[in-house]
Amino acid sequence: MKITVFGATGGIGREVVRQALDAGHEVTAVVRNPARLDVPAHDRLQVAVIADLTDVDALVPVLAGRSAVISALGAAGNKQAKAAPVTGPAVRAILAAMDRAGVSRLSAVSAAPVGPLPDGESLVTRAVVYPLLRRFLRDLYADLAVMEAEMGASGAQWTVIRPPKLRNKPRTGTYRRAIDANVRGGTAIPRADVADALLTTLTDPAYTGRAVGVAS
Repeated sequence: MKITVFGATGGIGREVVRQALDAGHEVTAVVRNPARLDVPAHDRLQVAVIADLTDVDALVPVLAGRSAVISALGAAGNKQAKAAPVTGPAVRAILAAMDRAGVSRLSAVSAAPVGPLPDGESLVTRAVVYPLLRRFLRDLYADLAVMEAEMGASGAQWTVIRPPKLRNKPRTGTYRRAIDANVRGGTAIPRADVADALLTTLTDPAYTGRAVGVAS
C-alpha cells in the first residue's frame, strides 16, 4: 500500500513509519520538523513538510494517489489541548483533503477514556481511575472526541484505535482488542503495539467504521 502518516515524529508515528516500511509499504511521512523524524532514509519513504495541518490545500498533494491514511496525531498534554486543540481540527482538514484526493481509508489513534468502561471492570477503575483521568485530561479527551465525531460523520472508511497508558517497549503483537469497547483490565500497551493496530486494521473490513480498544 501507499500510506500517508500524520504525526510521524511522535512516539507512535515513528513506529508506524518503521513498521510500514518493514512490511513493504510506501510511506509519506508528514512532519513539521524533518529533523525530528528518527527513521533511517529509505527508498520507499518520502518526507513532506507541512506547517499547518488545517490547510486543506496543502494536504491534498500528500494524499493524492495514496491507498490509506494513518493519523498518530495528539496533543502533548491537557494544557496544549486546552490552549489550542490539535487533533480535532487537523483530522477535520485531513478528511476534507482525503475527499478531494479520492482516498477513503483512515485509521487514527484516540485514547481509552474517550470510550466506554468495559463490562465487569474493577471498582477502582470505575470509581477512581477513569473519573480522575477524565477530569484532569478533559481538554485532551474533548479534542479526541471531536476527532472521533468528525470521522463518524464523514464518508470515510475509518477505524479509531483507543489505547490506555502508553509505554516505550518493543512490539509484542499479542495485545488484546475489543471492538466498540475498551479492553477489560487493560491498563497499558507499548506504543509499538498501537502502531501495529493502526496498520493491521487498515486491511481488515471487520474494523471499518469501528472504534477498537487495545491493551496488553
